[in-house]
This record gives sequence, structure tokens and C-alpha cells, in this order.
Amino acid sequence: MSLPSNRRRQPSGLSTELVLLWSGIILVALALLLINVAVRLGDLISGTAIRLPGNPFDLVFGLIAGRVGWPRAATPLIIILALVLLVGSIVGVRLVHRLRHGSSRVDTAATYLGRGREVESLSERSAVRTATRLGVAGSPGVLIGRSVQGDRPLFGSWEDMIIDISGPRSGKTTSRAIPAILDAPAAVLVTSNKRDVVDATRDVRARSAPVWVFDPQAIAGEDPTWWWDPLSYVTDDVKAARLAEHFAAGTRDPGARTDAFFDPAGQDLLAGLLLAAALDQLPITRVYTWVTRPTDETPVDILRSHGFILTADQVAGVITAPERQRGGIYGTAQQMAACLTNRAIAHWITPPTDTSVWRPHFSPAEFVRSKGTLYSLSKEGRGTAGPLVTALTVAVVEAAEELAAQSPGGRLAAPMLGILDEAANVCRWQDLPDLYSHYGSRGIVLMTILQSWSQGVDVWSESGMKKLWSAANIKIYGGGVSEAQFLEDLSRLVGDYDRLSSSTSSTKGQTTVSQQLQRERILDVADLAAMPKGRALVLASGSRPTLIRTLPWMSRPDADQVRASIAHHDPRSRPVESVPTSMSTLTAADLMQETRR
Repeated sequence: MSLPSNRRRQPSGLSTELVLLWSGIILVALALLLINVAVRLGDLISGTAIRLPGNPFDLVFGLIAGRVGWPRAATPLIIILALVLLVGSIVGVRLVHRLRHGSSRVDTAATYLGRGREVESLSERSAVRTATRLGVAGSPGVLIGRSVQGDRPLFGSWEDMIIDISGPRSGKTTSRAIPAILDAPAAVLVTSNKRDVVDATRDVRARSAPVWVFDPQAIAGEDPTWWWDPLSYVTDDVKAARLAEHFAAGTRDPGARTDAFFDPAGQDLLAGLLLAAALDQLPITRVYTWVTRPTDETPVDILRSHGFILTADQVAGVITAPERQRGGIYGTAQQMAACLTNRAIAHWITPPTDTSVWRPHFSPAEFVRSKGTLYSLSKEGRGTAGPLVTALTVAVVEAAEELAAQSPGGRLAAPMLGILDEAANVCRWQDLPDLYSHYGSRGIVLMTILQSWSQGVDVWSESGMKKLWSAANIKIYGGGVSEAQFLEDLSRLVGDYDRLSSSTSSTKGQTTVSQQLQRERILDVADLAAMPKGRALVLASGSRPTLIRTLPWMSRPDADQVRASIAHHDPRSRPVESVPTSMSTLTAADLMQETRR
């Protein structure tokens, strides 16, 4: 039975005796070379026309025995040649040292990982071929990095779904999120809990398309110059239930236990109240007013008047329930909707009260038809706007899905890229594992970025995280994770290689060298845990695992534009008076008007 292709022999290590033997052979060979070149050139220069032996060994032995004379010109020649050889050796050693200095300790493993045709599906040629087939111009795909073995650029195509797991400070933003945003050919959706990704890319993206920054918690210090009504997403009871699910998931602590009765009942009550407010075109903040008044039957009347009889009966059943049961359900719903009490958040999701200041309303359906960029920011903890970020993200993705259904081939003509950075903290989309593989066929490419496997388990459970991991066509591990079980599973996926080792033993003056074939992990748990910054492991469907060099935005041709964007939005810098802070959103509004016309 032949060995699997991921098992390759490692050259055997050299013993001390073999090292000394080869060193002696090399020195003798160099001496022979220098003497022969010096004597033969010296003879030509001196013009002595001595008959020299053709065999280099005979020439050396002839010099020793006195049968061959030493030309006078050979002395300076051999000195010059020795100096040239010495200088060349020094330069070579320094060059090798420089190359090794730029390499990583895990780079030796690249020899046993995927390379060449084994990662052809990730090659630029394959990505260009896919982009041409899909009619996508301007970008072959999502750049992953350059292979350590072969130094080839690797891409994810516009049909591939991506998941990144990398620990803190491992270069997720600089090497993965920012380059992907800059290269995107159409609309881009970004979630994050930091402002760095916004500052670095917003001005570059705004040069050709509208930019929207949803910043209800003032992470980037953005003013609410536009607004979005979450209830515009609620068109029926099904979408009301989905919106309620986002509120429930976004306010629940990671890993927290849920009550089997009160949590589902509170979520159902919140869904009914959201539907009632949407039907009567009320601001979403009215929902929180209702959850603080358990006896208010206004939402019941609204639901009945619009024909949602069963939903009205459901809400009415809670209102007429025993006091303690009703209080528990309303209290649970109240906790889920707690973010609506934040006045700063309310400015982003309610109509403007000052009619003298125009604030456009964000439309997901119009956004996905543009080449704009939407940044949704929030941070975890008390008062989080995470439920609204999730709701906005889902609204945009579902609008893109509806547009894809109406487009030729059932997919977007220009793919939309979604960067779900810090997804487990700011975008707890419960249905994401079930929908992940589906969106790839719709031209909606999602890149979910997590800090660890357990982060995903806290949000989607162990089975859900496994489903999400399996649904991703491209999986990238960038180091910085210390979870032994996850790293052990990853190490097994990478595979083994056969190592040929040798040992030397001496008995009664006789030396015996024996060789053994040992199977070892290509990258063990310790190697993966200590993955250096600038390296990442890529596992893609149909390809062998491969090691890459990540490419930070600083190495890109447009790095100066990124630096200028960062400097322009640096909180420490003085605002430029000639450019208002709302310029990007005003531009977005103007372009939205153009799209509408």
C-alpha cells in the first residue's frame, strides 16, 4: 500500500563523523581546484610552455614530487583566487543568514505541506478563471497571502466562504480585513468593535462609492448624520421573530444558560410587539414602552386590525396570564430590548426630530445595488448595540439575497463582500452556520473572523461551530490560540510525514550507523500555538493544507492612501474646516438619491 501524499521523507540528519568527512572532502576539492587553476593560468601567463598533466591529481602529486615546476605567476594567482573564494564565502554566508533571518521557524514545515498543483484551486490563475466565468471585473478574488513554498499569491474566489481564527494582535485587521475591503469590486459590509478598520479604509472606499458608518456607541466618534429604522426590516411575523432573535442573542452573555420557558416566551412576546410597532409605523423605541407596561393592550389591537389574529392572541395570552408568569415574561423581553433605552443609540434608529437638519434614511435594498461600504460598530458589555448591528447586517445580507434571486443565474452580478470581524462579540447571528454555504452560490462572500474556537462555541454551540467550520470553503488559522483540543484537531488535519533518522553506535572499535523511519506531525500543537506573526495556515476544500506569508496593507501599492485615511480620521488630529465630518454620509445620501432615480 502506497503512502498518502502528505507523508514525505525528511532527509536524514548528518552525524559528527559524516560532517567531518564531508568537510575534509570539500577542503581537499577546493585545494585541488585552486592549485590546478593557479598552475595552469600561471603557465599561460609566464609563457614557460611546461607540459602539464591533464589529470588534476597527477599535477598536484607532480608538484609534490618535483616533476612539475611551479610557475612564477602562479603565486600571486593562488593568493588572488583564495581571496576571491574567501570573500565569496563570506557574502554567501551573509546572504543565507539574511534569508534565514526573514524566514520563520515553521517555514521548514512548508516542504511537507501543499504546494504547486496541490493548491492550484487557490492560485491566481484559478481565481481569475472563476471571476471571468462569473463576469466579475476588477478583482480576481479575496487575497489570502503568498505561499511560503513557491512564493505564489493565493486567492479565495468569489464563490468561496471564509472563516479566520486568529488570536489577539495576530494581524487579523492589517493583513486580512483591510486588504479584502480595499480590493472588493462592489458593496462591502463590515462589522467590528474597533475603529481601526474604519479609519484605514473609509477614505479610500469613498473615492468611488458611498460610505456609511453605523456608530451608535461612538466607537469611531461618528455623528448620527443618517438613520436606519430596524422596523423597516419587519414586513411580516417571520421577520419580526428573526429581529427578536437578534435582540435575544445580542444581549445574552456568552455561555449563559437560558430558561426553557421564560426566554422563548419573552422572545415571542418581543416579536409580537415589534410586529405591532412596524405595522402601525411607530418608532422602535415604542416597543420598550410596551414591555414596561404589561397591561397595555395597544399592540394587541394593532395586530388584530392588521389581520395578525394569532399573533394578537399570543400577546393577549401573556397580558392575561397570572401576574408572576406575566411579570417574568415581560421582564425577560425587557432585558432583551434594553439597548433601546440608550439615548445615543436611539438617535441612529429613530426618525429625526429636528426637521431643519436633513438626515437620510438608510435603505439596505438600495445599498446592495451600489458599490458602497457599510461599517457597523459596537462593543460588548452593558449597553451594547450588538443586537442592532446584527439586525442591520442581516437586513443587508437578506436584501442582497433578494437582489440575487432577481439577477441572472440567481447570483449578484457583482459580488458583495461581508467582513464579520469580531463576529462572536458584535454580530451574533444565530442562523449563520445554517446559511453559510448557501450564500456562496448567491454571490455573497462572507469572511467570519474569530479570536478562538471557543468564542464561536459560546454563540453557536459546539455543533453549530462545527457546522460553520465545515461550511467554509477556506479556513485560515493565524496563530495566537492556546486551546489544546482545537489545535490538536488542526494538527491532525494537517497530517504527518515520515522522518528518516540515523543513530551511531560503537562496539569494540566498530562503528555502526542505523536508520529508522518515524512518523511525526508536520505541525504539532506546540508549533500551532506558537505560530509566529506573519504566518498562517490555510485549509481549503480540494487542496492540501499550506503555509502562507500574510500580506499587511503596509506592503500594498495603495499604502499611502491608507495612511492618509488613518491620519485624516485620527482623533488627535485637528479637523479640516473645509471638509465637514459628515461629508462621507452626505455623499452616500446623494448617491442613494441617484440610485433611487
